[in-house]
Amino acid sequence: MTQGDLQVLRNPLLALLAVALVGAATVYYSERMMMAARQQLAQQQIQLKDARTRLQKSGDEREIIIRYLERYRQMERLGYIGDEQRINWLDGLRVANRQADLFGVDYQIGAQRPYAYAADYNPGQIALNQSVMRLRFRLLHEEDLLRFFNALARQGNGLFTIDQCMLRRINTGGIIRYQPNVNAECDLSWITVKVGPGPQPRPQ
Repeated sequence: MTQGDLQVLRNPLLALLAVALVGAATVYYSERMMMAARQQLAQQQIQLKDARTRLQKSGDEREIIIRYLERYRQMERLGYIGDEQRINWLDGLRVANRQADLFGVDYQIGAQRPYAYAADYNPGQIALNQSVMRLRFRLLHEEDLLRFFNALARQGNGLFTIDQCMLRRINTGGIIRYQPNVNAECDLSWITVKVGPGPQPRPQ
């Protein structure tokens, strides 16, 4: 091949080289675009999955709210959720005393403090508190004590637990038939719940 032949082929060769470079660049660019598109698609799929999860969760939360809302409101009305209802407690004592036909009830209410056994229930963001009420009353016989607490529970003025009771016989001599024969002293814990984080009463 002579120099003249090479000169003749020079321009077509340069054009072929340019086409090859452009083709290679096009392939490289196309691969980069495909990779970016796949990454974007994967990201969108993740976002779609998250959106579906949130939607499902919101539906579950709505179902839970609907299912338990009335029970929650009932517990609020009973004084179990929210602030203490001490006036209601005292009203319940007076009614229970009358229904059990006792000789009167003396009481003392301590300061509110965290419920001593709250950790056993793993309450999380729920604050369980208690207020100890000491009751002193006189009974005709021991069965009056059970009737009193049943009457108090029926009032629905809050949730309480009986921590302890001490009974002591009174020596009356049997002169008067209808008179107290037993002194009783009992400690109750009125339990209240507050939902959500916040300042809690300090232990006394």
